[in-house]
Amino acid sequence: MKFLNNKLSRINFLILLVILPYLYKDMSNSKNSRGISKAALSVVNIIATNSASTPGYQMRGNQEVVGSGIIISDDGYIITNLHLIDRKKEINVELDDGQIKIANVIGFDERSDLAVIKVSSQEPLTPINLANSKSIRVGDEVFAIGNAFGLGKTFTSGIVSATGRDYGNPYLELIQTDAAINPGNSGGALLNHRGNLIGMNTKIFSKTGSYAGIGFALPSNKMTDVASEIIKYGSVQRSWIGDFRVKYKRFIFNNELVYGLEILESKEYGPLFENGDIKVGAIIISINKEVASWENLTDALTSSFPGDKIFLEILQDNKIITKDLRTRAQGT
Repeated sequence: MKFLNNKLSRINFLILLVILPYLYKDMSNSKNSRGISKAALSVVNIIATNSASTPGYQMRGNQEVVGSGIIISDDGYIITNLHLIDRKKEINVELDDGQIKIANVIGFDERSDLAVIKVSSQEPLTPINLANSKSIRVGDEVFAIGNAFGLGKTFTSGIVSATGRDYGNPYLELIQTDAAINPGNSGGALLNHRGNLIGMNTKIFSKTGSYAGIGFALPSNKMTDVASEIIKYGSVQRSWIGDFRVKYKRFIFNNELVYGLEILESKEYGPLFENGDIKVGAIIISINKEVASWENLTDALTSSFPGDKIFLEILQDNKIITKDLRTRAQGT
């Protein structure tokens, strides 16, 4: 390159090489900021009447609770947490421009704590851009938006701390983040660095009820699957074998190391418990003839329909019990 023959030109070229990464970073940050600002248009405040306080949202006096919601379609469909709007006499939605709309409940799913509500508007609303939640990795930068403590739209940032959190519930998988999530954030958005939705904030782990560095969000893929079924059918029909919690366990059985899922607690109803031979302390050691794991259990339940069969081997009182369970829809 001829211009490098000149000493000054070579110096300028070296300076350019040094500053280019910073210029690119500034342009990238500006683009990401625009994405996050755009996403904020799709996050709404929810105000509803209620007579009892529930962890995860902010109470205003004795009558109002406040939380958050996410617009998912331009014709007014909004998702939020069921625990926020459950048994409410009236649900009001405050849009980004300050308009307040009365919302109707379309349907809900108790397992995922998700509800779909709808508002009417003469102008199209701004739906949020979705990301594939399967693409997220621990350490990814994230941003949370929600109506924290009823103060109004609040932005916080952090990272993905873990994925696949379950509270021992085989019907649930959550994203864990250290982005500040407080009462009022329930139903709000968890965004990736581009401002696309990766989850709906739904729970916090705290001894005080306020931010303690551990928050949870329902992944966007599961969220959209559930919301789509609610909008289409009014409810979600999933395979169900009973309500119970499990914990991964390693132990020795017949002089061999065995892996399984120990049943920690249950309501002892549903196909798994109908014969009365499965109790708390039993260990699921195989699922559809594969070694029992959290992933295998959730896959077996989420990939089947009510009426399909799931084959389990369970260790109870040092005996192997086989179960060829026909799944049902919850509540049937």
